[in-house]
Amino acid sequence: MSMNDTLANALSHMLNCERVGKNTCIVRDASKMIKEVLEIMKSHGYVNKIEFKESPKGNTIIVELKGAINNCGAIKPRFPVSLEGYEKYERRYLPAKDFGIMIISTTKGLMTQDKAIEQKLGGKLIAYCY
Repeated sequence: MSMNDTLANALSHMLNCERVGKNTCIVRDASKMIKEVLEIMKSHGYVNKIEFKESPKGNTIIVELKGAINNCGAIKPRFPVSLEGYEKYERRYLPAKDFGIMIISTTKGLMTQDKAIEQKLGGKLIAYCY
């Protein structure tokens, strides 16, 4: 099975598991980017535990859900965003001000929009979660 966007698949799989009430979710074809996105989600309290397993067939991540995700997804296309442009996309992807996170790929790695604004960095929009 070939997939174009493994991040989008991972996030929608997690959302589906969350909606049917499962407390664990196995993300296959895990990449470093997916792992970093999940680490950010964990640090903001959307998931409990992340366990990374490497194998020759492809890496997997076992995610322990905690029922805190209302919605999440990858942002396609990956819009470039400047320091002034964050608000526009926050209005588009997040339901309310200061509610939820957008994950941005910057020159200093992946981070939330708040951190990127704090460090005065632009970047590309990767994902959102609330």
